[in-house]
Amino acid sequence: MRLLPRSWLDAARDTSGASAVEFALVFPILLVILFSIIKFGIAFNNYLELTDSVRVGVRQLAIDRSSSTPYTDSRSAVFSSAANLTQANITVTLSVSNTVCGSDGACATALSAAQGAASKVSATYPCDLTIMGVNFAPGCTLTSSTTERVE
Repeated sequence: MRLLPRSWLDAARDTSGASAVEFALVFPILLVILFSIIKFGIAFNNYLELTDSVRVGVRQLAIDRSSSTPYTDSRSAVFSSAANLTQANITVTLSVSNTVCGSDGACATALSAAQGAASKVSATYPCDLTIMGVNFAPGCTLTSSTTERVE
């Protein structure tokens, strides 16, 4: 144990604590990478869930020719398939033969004469890629669209 003050040269050669300093410099970068992986994984999972729910919704629309509530049935199918997404944030658009139908009556009328035509369901959902207070993708929106033939 040394009681005398050290010279600057001795202090410069001392490596004790170097690993703590290196860790302090690298740790924030590692945190950003870790949180980025987690946030991207969540966004990708939301996209997969949105895509699957749109597929279920268009399938319901394609088989609802004789139903009086195809619009409601298809939207319900989309929302029930997207259990982990916030329903209020999902925007669903339905169309039959390239004509958007926004109600049960309009969809039922369009479907009655559309056997073999294309039915389409599109949905959007906002995504959040804010990591440690920095938004890396402002205005990020997940979009999915699927088309199926009306039976």
